[in-house]
Amino acid sequence: MALLELQHITAGYGKNIILRDFNLEVEKGDFVSLLGSSGCGKTTTLRLIAGFSEPEEGKLVFSGRDITHVPLHKRNFGFVFQSYALFPHMTVYDNVAFGLKMRRVPKDEMRRRVLEMLELVDLKGFEDRYPREMSGGQRQRVALARAMVIRPDLMLFDEPLSNLDAKLRVKMRVEIRRIQQELGFTAIYVTHDQEECFAISDKVAIMNQGVIEQMGTPAEIFNGPRTEFIARFVGFENFFTITRQQDMWQTESGIPVRLSSSPARDTCKACIRPEDVQIAGSGSQLENGVPGLVTVATFLGRMVQYNVRTDIGEFVVKTEQSQVYSIGSAVRLGLRENKIIPILS
Repeated sequence: MALLELQHITAGYGKNIILRDFNLEVEKGDFVSLLGSSGCGKTTTLRLIAGFSEPEEGKLVFSGRDITHVPLHKRNFGFVFQSYALFPHMTVYDNVAFGLKMRRVPKDEMRRRVLEMLELVDLKGFEDRYPREMSGGQRQRVALARAMVIRPDLMLFDEPLSNLDAKLRVKMRVEIRRIQQELGFTAIYVTHDQEECFAISDKVAIMNQGVIEQMGTPAEIFNGPRTEFIARFVGFENFFTITRQQDMWQTESGIPVRLSSSPARDTCKACIRPEDVQIAGSGSQLENGVPGLVTVATFLGRMVQYNVRTDIGEFVVKTEQSQVYSIGSAVRLGLRENKIIPILS
């Protein structure tokens, strides 16, 4: 049985329904990220789990117990906010100890747990400082320590790194992952940053218009998108239709295509990443060769990007600078068999 289950959830704000028949399962010890663009429902989902709001339909089950109507303060979940939400008039020690005071933990135990947690987040010696005296990364660590010191049954993160600069975001995501693996807690993490999400998660749920379009490990989603939405989300830019003709596949224009995995349908879409497409002169022999004409050439530093017009659509190709083709050049594209991914829709 999963540690957390959201079963057939419908939720929103007034007449604006955000989630419809939404389902999610989270296993104990997993770090699960909800990824998607603004308005997809990821923050609404997190608020429901935390207890800030209740669903119109469906239920939430935690460790086998229905918690749909259990108030926030009785769920024992830790929450790390985007804005840190520290008390500015309290020291670091008092901020971290706040949840323990509310639970009436004895002073000696409280001090031991607070100091242990500050050492874990690399803030030993900062007990008497105030939030205004600290950097953004340090304040975020205080927020993390405050959430974890109560020994929560579940940790919830609402875009916790979005207010930090790029270099600090990378450092902090490594720290969060290190601490999660060291303590072994279960976590749900909301973000719109794909790189951050894939770097930190055991499983990723990509959301689209209030539903989970695909859920799996970062590698499963990155290498095996099931739909065009997911494929575009993880960097695929080239799409074309293929049809089964007896024992082989071909494009709409009749070009034969070999695939590593055969789709169940007789007609479907396929996709390939720009960096997985080979480009050569028009007379070259390439695997799954497609003739085309260069329409745009863009310098990208170590790489050059070409837009190539073909009979099966426009392709984006990224290749090393050593291969240079001018606009108007006739070329041949090679679609590597093991890099073509059939998708459902």
